[in-house]
Amino acid sequence: MDGVPFDRFPPGVRFAGNVGAYAPFVAEHAVALALATAREMPRANALVAAGTLRPPPTHRLLWRRTTTILGYGEIGRAIASRLQPFEMQVFGLNRTGRMAPGCIGMYPSDRLTDAVRDADFVFDARPLTRLTEGSIDRTVLEAMRPEAIFINIGRAGTVREEDLYRHLERHPEFRAGLDVWWHEEFAQGRIVHRWPFYELPNAVGTPHCAGFGPGVDAYVFDQALTNLARFFSGESPRYIVDPAEYATRAPSA
Repeated sequence: MDGVPFDRFPPGVRFAGNVGAYAPFVAEHAVALALATAREMPRANALVAAGTLRPPPTHRLLWRRTTTILGYGEIGRAIASRLQPFEMQVFGLNRTGRMAPGCIGMYPSDRLTDAVRDADFVFDARPLTRLTEGSIDRTVLEAMRPEAIFINIGRAGTVREEDLYRHLERHPEFRAGLDVWWHEEFAQGRIVHRWPFYELPNAVGTPHCAGFGPGVDAYVFDQALTNLARFFSGESPRYIVDPAEYATRAPSA
């Protein structure tokens, strides 16, 4: 809901997000980024292009590793279910720390540093709110394992851009897979890069495309219409949001 101009609407208007509508597709992309980053797919492709067989890329495995999913909501649960075949130990982070299916432990949001400390993989699937904005900074990054893999398919603004770039520079064993970017100009269809992540050998990026694919639009609209039907049938819509949680900002698309 970041980017919604709440202040332009009359008092009393309620807002409901289409929460989870993209969860299956974003979760699939998150796992794809994790595999591509862990297996150094860009470097592997470059070796093939150069006709080079050995030495192979430095592989990391998802198999039986530990992961923490930040933002254990609909997308977080979808990611967790897709990690089960890798026999991963999955921890989550949500607002309250209340346990949820699909993980073996849950942290409350005020224990972010503790949540990432022992993880081999950290997935960020959180919305951009006043509380999450810039919450992954140098201190949190330094708390992660030096060889951890960080995947962001939530919102770029939850991470301090320069801090992540500098961390990747200083820690070549650390890796990041990013689908979301800090300066996205959707009207022009471009990303404005202030820090050249694409030049880093330990970063893999995709152009905010996790939610794209055949049949996605129909699924997303069906989810939205189902929630709208609850309103017209006299029920309360699901996923009502509190505008106070979001900073007033210009629409991002």
